[in-house]
Order: sequence, then C-alpha cells, then structure tokens
Amino acid sequence: MSRPTTSSTATAGANPAARRNVLPGRLSPGMACDTAFRIIARRHFDAVLAQHDGTCGGDPEALHQIRIALMHLRTAIRFFSPMVDDGQRPNVWAELKWLNSQLGMVRDLDVAIERVIAESGGELDVIAELQHWDEKRAESHRLLARALQSARYRRLVEQTSAWIESGPWSTRRSKEAVRLRRCPLADHATARLTEWEETLLRKARKLHKLDVEKRHKLRLLNKRMTYSVGSLADLFADESLTKQKSILKQLKKAQKSLGQLNDDARGQTLAASLNEAVPEAGIRFLDHKREKKLLRAASKAYRKLDKAKPFRSSDLAPNAQLED
Repeated sequence: MSRPTTSSTATAGANPAARRNVLPGRLSPGMACDTAFRIIARRHFDAVLAQHDGTCGGDPEALHQIRIALMHLRTAIRFFSPMVDDGQRPNVWAELKWLNSQLGMVRDLDVAIERVIAESGGELDVIAELQHWDEKRAESHRLLARALQSARYRRLVEQTSAWIESGPWSTRRSKEAVRLRRCPLADHATARLTEWEETLLRKARKLHKLDVEKRHKLRLLNKRMTYSVGSLADLFADESLTKQKSILKQLKKAQKSLGQLNDDARGQTLAASLNEAVPEAGIRFLDHKREKKLLRAASKAYRKLDKAKPFRSSDLAPNAQLED
C-alpha cells in the first residue's frame, strides 16, 4: 500500500461559508457557550478538511487523523446540546455520520491488515492471505475516494461550516435559547463532564457482563469524555493540570483496551467476508486470553478513575467574568 504525504489542503475542494466573526484564539472559563462552540467546532472541522487530500491519496495516517477529527467534531456537537439542537442539526449530524461510515470501513481494514502483518512472521500462507486483504482494502478505498470527491461531500463541507457559524441555533430568541448561548463555558463544562463521567463509571462497573455491542457503546462514551476533556485544555488552571492529566491517563488506558477489543470484533466480521478465499482468516482475531487481559486492563483503569475526585467548578476557574 502506498503512503503518500498528507496534504494540508484546508478547503478540500469546497468553499466553506465565510467566517464573519473573528474569534479568540483560546477558550476561557467565562466565555459564552456560543463562542466556545464555534472555536472548538472550527478547530476540529478544519482538522477534518486538512486531511482530505491525504486520505483520498490512500495515506492510512491521514485516514486515521480525519476520523479522530471527525469524532472530535461530533463530540463537540453532543457536548453543546441542547444549545445547538435546532432544525438543521439532524441533517448536519446525518451527513457527518455518513462521512464517518465511509471512512470506517477502510480504517477497519487498515487495522486488520496491521494485525495480520504483525503475526505473519514471513509465512507464505499468511502472505497469500494478505493479498486478499489488500484487494479488499483497495476496493474500499476506491469507494471512499469517490465519496470524498462527490457533490455530497462538498455540500457537507459548505452546510456544516455555515451551520457552525450561523445556524438557527445562534439566533433563536427564546429566553432559554439566549440563556444557553450566554452560559459561561466553565459552568456548562463542569455540569456536562460530571454527567458524562457518572454515566461512564456506572456502565463500566458492568464491563465484564457487556456484550460486544454494549461494550462498543461504552467505548464511544469513553471517547466522548476523553475528547471533551482534551478540547477544554485551555480552561484548566495550572494547579488543575495534574488532575486533568491523571484523569486523561486513565481514560486513555481504558480507551486503548476497549479499542483493541473492538478492533478484534471488527476483524472477525471482516474476516468472515474473506471466508471463501481465506477460510481460516477469522481465527487470528479470536483470542480469549487476550480478551480477558484487555478487560482486566480496562476495569483497572476505571477503578482508578472512580477513586479520583470528580471535576469541580474550581478546576475550570469559573469565577472569570463573562466575555463580550
């Protein structure tokens, strides 16, 4: 597989809506939520666009980075719900979900191929198996490249950019809508992080009893928490950085184990599609000893996270004045 250099083309062949507002470069605790949402969403949407050309060219790292940026963007939309829940949001969300599905198949194949290569040891039968995986990857990439160069993708870029900047959510006049937009970021962030952390830990206590689908949902919740804490890095006072890093460390440990478990499950599914050509392809993704080890590692991380003090408003210095 070729690995061309990732392009940093920000427009990705489409012209995003003009950005009328000049925004601060950093988040601050007293910043209004509407300003904070635009800053965070723009950062991650620009990161999506920056990886467009590299992804079209077949670069696995660009593909990995565009998926991360897209997940960050979708997490930001969830994080600022219900403020941004207007009539256009369902369509924006559906199109971002479509893009994620287009990227997901190729990324899953990249991960599976890496697993096969790591276990090959130069064996001829494994090398023959890799040919089938590579053919499937090439076919999936052709479909992805077509999607990224389509009119649908260009509309997605234009509509999402315009919605972030000036969607109906930004002009609704009800008292509740105005309150949500003007709410200080630190207040909203503390409430949201507390809510998500409680939900995550409650579900994590049943980790060993969860089936593959429920474990996948736990992994997504873990990702949302991880990405949100990371996106809010500007807010943490110096004395709170140690706490932030400690919490992120445990979230990332759990994420790594859950991610490997999910990759194994996806690998089994993908291998099933190769069954005729490679009857034994799925066996390498079935390892009960590995599964138990990964579950233990994730459970340990969640126990440590549970013992840590939850985020408090003082961690995000909420006493700062609301910015204009």
